[in-house]
Amino acid sequence: MKIPTALFAFLSELKTANNREWFKAHKAEFKALETEVKAFYQLVAQGLSEHDRIQSTKAYRIYRDIRFSKDKTPYKTYLSANFIRQKPALRGGYYLHLEPGGNSFIGAGFWKPEKKDLNRVRKEWELDDEEIRAIITAKDFVEHWGEMRGQTLKTAPRGFDRDHQAIDLINHKQWIFQHKFTDKQVLSEDFEALIQRHFKAVRPFVDYMTDVLTTDLNGVSLLEEDGETY
Repeated sequence: MKIPTALFAFLSELKTANNREWFKAHKAEFKALETEVKAFYQLVAQGLSEHDRIQSTKAYRIYRDIRFSKDKTPYKTYLSANFIRQKPALRGGYYLHLEPGGNSFIGAGFWKPEKKDLNRVRKEWELDDEEIRAIITAKDFVEHWGEMRGQTLKTAPRGFDRDHQAIDLINHKQWIFQHKFTDKQVLSEDFEALIQRHFKAVRPFVDYMTDVLTTDLNGVSLLEEDGETY
């Protein structure tokens, strides 16, 4: 199974004619393409389940929420899905973004961490940044994912030393990795296998973050329930 070639042609046309009249006239074509893409999402989820535990797959709708946006075009010009790891034992997730023009990418990590999670991770890196640096600078990891992305603070968070050796990590408000693909790669027969190779390569990071976010600073599990630990 592969991404249908017609998908990128459709999305390219939609980008030019992003209005309800055009979309209504082409809705049947879109629904057929969407069905194929959702089947591809399930293939990715199945592949992920062979080397990770996936709780659910969320396919995002093409309709844009324009209520609070300056951009009033009614439709997204891409399709995407999120693959959520099994909670509460596992943290983090995987993302797939399909957009023509060399704008397709996969992502992994933490897009909107909660305040308590931000503080927990920052405290961990304040105590010890050696393990996380070893993970994200490993040759295989960098070849697949490059550097960590995401929004950062302009100055140190309250309560942290701005001259701390790990301040470059502590200042992160998101912990995200991305890898872009060409249109040719996305439309190839081996795209799903390529995705899985990258997702496997990011496991040391999401597993490390899981360990941090499911324990306290003393290493005691936070997942105990009814005397059992997940």
